[in-house]
Amino acid sequence: MSRHTPTLRRTVAVATIASTAFALTACNRSGSSDSGSGGGTKTVGVSLITKDSTNPFFVAMQKGAKADAAKNNVKLTVASGKQEGDDQGQITAIENSIARGDKGILITPMSTGVNAAIEKARKAGLFVIALDTPPDPASTVDITFATDNRSAGKLDGQWAAAQMAGKPAVIALLDLFNDKIVSVDYNRDQGFLEGMGIDVKDPKKNGDEAKTGKYTGGKGGDYTIVCNEAGQGAEDGGRSAMEKCLAKNPNINLVYTINEPTAVGANAALKAAGKTALIVSVDGGCAGVASVKSGVIGATAQQYPLKMATLGMEAIAKIANGGEKPKPSPGLDFYNTGVALVTDKKADGVESITSDEGAKICWGN
Repeated sequence: MSRHTPTLRRTVAVATIASTAFALTACNRSGSSDSGSGGGTKTVGVSLITKDSTNPFFVAMQKGAKADAAKNNVKLTVASGKQEGDDQGQITAIENSIARGDKGILITPMSTGVNAAIEKARKAGLFVIALDTPPDPASTVDITFATDNRSAGKLDGQWAAAQMAGKPAVIALLDLFNDKIVSVDYNRDQGFLEGMGIDVKDPKKNGDEAKTGKYTGGKGGDYTIVCNEAGQGAEDGGRSAMEKCLAKNPNINLVYTINEPTAVGANAALKAAGKTALIVSVDGGCAGVASVKSGVIGATAQQYPLKMATLGMEAIAKIANGGEKPKPSPGLDFYNTGVALVTDKKADGVESITSDEGAKICWGN
């Protein structure tokens, strides 16, 4: 294996420092306990509730938690919605966790529709940690372990503006939902626009910015926003959303996508229409990194779901055994698990790693 480049070392170093700092306050992986109960660490019931069990991001999160559960003496229950948008599936899983007497819940909250169930769990004494998707408001849970999704979107936008090099940007925004408010959705979308140098109005609302104007990122230029379409975070949704956008304007040359399955679907629609466009995305799974390598995706912001799940589980196990609660990262209202832009087309002033480097630290198949 080749040595990491200086850029990758900096990226990994940030993640390592964050992990090490947290590990100093996390539970002892050897199974010993300072809970004062006289003996070993007690078994702790924890539920991991993801949005679905098919998205590679959530599959990686589940696998990582399962692999790490025994090290922390955790009895782990894994549950999820049937698909993106299944609030009731998550609500049922939360209620089951309360009924089992679990000590904590790790959840990627579907939307504000699950807030009341989370509050019920906390009132019942469970420590609730959101993973990947900070709830709105953030105080709905005890703490969130997540990527800084705003920063992830900004990296995409800064890179895209540099690549446009002053040319008119005809933009399609392929979001997660159009009927639910999810922080990861608006933070990535609005972060992308901010990175492009496009003024946003309500930073927590997609689609209310001016549809035409000037972007100030890179060399600056004119922009037109053709559409905000919901792809539901899935490949087929991304394809249908892109088809709708192309029907509005066939000259789209820049596509932002909420995640990599959406990006793959968007590329399929573009290819079928005989069109090409620069595509940016977020996630950094191994399949997504391979899409960067092949040129399907121009750049993707890589996040680390396994770290979110394992650190969250360690935190609940520690708390259940009398330890301290985790604290947010400095200057944020959540615990930041890191992000790195993966691209093979480096842009001046935008820190990134190559697809080969990203493949060494990616997740999923």
